[in-house]
Amino acid sequence: MPLPFLLPLPVLFLMAAAVGAMFTLNALRPARKFWPLVGAGFFASWLTGELAAHHLFWQVVATALFVWAGGLDGWPGWVALFIVSLSWIGLVRIVFDARKARDVTESALREGLGTEYRSVIPEEIGAHVDDHFSLRQRLFPLPVLDGRVEIVRDIVFSRAGGVNLRLDVYRPRGNTKPRPTVLFVHGGAWVIGSKDDQGKPLAYRLAAHGWVVVSANYRLSPRFTFPDHLIDVKSAIRWIREHGKAYGADPSFLVITGGSAGGHLAALATLTPNDPRYQPGFEDVDTRVQACVPFYGVYDFTDRRGIWRGTLLRTILEKSVMKKRLDDDHAAFEAASPMSLVHEDAPPFFVVHGDRDSLVPVQEARLFVELLRAHSRAPVLYAELPGAQHAFEVFPSERTGHALAAVERFLAHQWAKHRREVAHAEGAEEKPPAGVLGEAADATSAA
Repeated sequence: MPLPFLLPLPVLFLMAAAVGAMFTLNALRPARKFWPLVGAGFFASWLTGELAAHHLFWQVVATALFVWAGGLDGWPGWVALFIVSLSWIGLVRIVFDARKARDVTESALREGLGTEYRSVIPEEIGAHVDDHFSLRQRLFPLPVLDGRVEIVRDIVFSRAGGVNLRLDVYRPRGNTKPRPTVLFVHGGAWVIGSKDDQGKPLAYRLAAHGWVVVSANYRLSPRFTFPDHLIDVKSAIRWIREHGKAYGADPSFLVITGGSAGGHLAALATLTPNDPRYQPGFEDVDTRVQACVPFYGVYDFTDRRGIWRGTLLRTILEKSVMKKRLDDDHAAFEAASPMSLVHEDAPPFFVVHGDRDSLVPVQEARLFVELLRAHSRAPVLYAELPGAQHAFEVFPSERTGHALAAVERFLAHQWAKHRREVAHAEGAEEKPPAGVLGEAADATSAA
């Protein structure tokens, strides 16, 4: 018995094939200039690019159903089959682009830390830095969960502007010893976003392997004005220094990371250590960090190279974040720009950006890295990920797995270096204390 449809089945097949192909094409060539399309185009590109294998599966299933139901009983169906075949080719290319992240990030680590950098990482933590997401997590990307991790939620770390600012602490389940610590700063164009919806693949991964990850909120525009956002990030650092040990953190080793606006704030906090302008009421607290890992960040509020043409970044900054025009107060925008604050004493950086980012052009990261390398004496690593869109690591995807594994190797290297320096300063033997990370990772892997 033929199925009832308002349109002939071959026509429906053609329409479905065209929609699928548009998603694939947009993932390969996302809209960048015409802003009414950029927002929707970003979400479509983001979902397709990070879940390309899922899209390929469903397109194959849908095509099989159309063919079974009679979708080839007219010329539109054969055109649809041709279009969907091209879409599959594009999706396969996207999958292979995602796998390139492994070699790209490894090359960045070797270039920045030396070809033998892995030999510096103790075996007790090196055994876990290449772990990928489980098959279950890759098949069902959301929610991101890991039974080896416990979370202490909604700790109030500051009150500012009438707002209780809260953070979450991710730590190994059953943790009993101080762990090296990472502070994650969420993105959202300084106006939206929350600790509850970003950074979870990174937080769960690191906590499962023996780290403590603190994910903090900050005040948002347009209600609040820069530098309120940065002050709150510094206040989160203060909390870790003063209270983190009670939650399993080692306040002596702290790395900061974040994505998009969070990448901007992470870089800015790193480059302005102990600056009293951004530490009102806690000027004496040490807000230095040992390293910074910004993902797809904004690093220049002045757009000194004209990189932002066709974007809304300047409009967002002037109307909502800074609440003044760049032409009227250039110095204020300079002071909010990590590019303007690079210096020789900056700690190590590992900058990560996608070459298909349609919200923050990849040229932003390239220029920031160029300036950092020209001034900083510390290693500056850069991984430009083929095919990666903005916010790519929100999903536990193939690309995210490789990128986060590389970030963990970078962090482990920095931690091992820090332990050697501490041991040398104390006149102790040059080796990390047994069990700080490896014991937790071994125990949780067996769970």
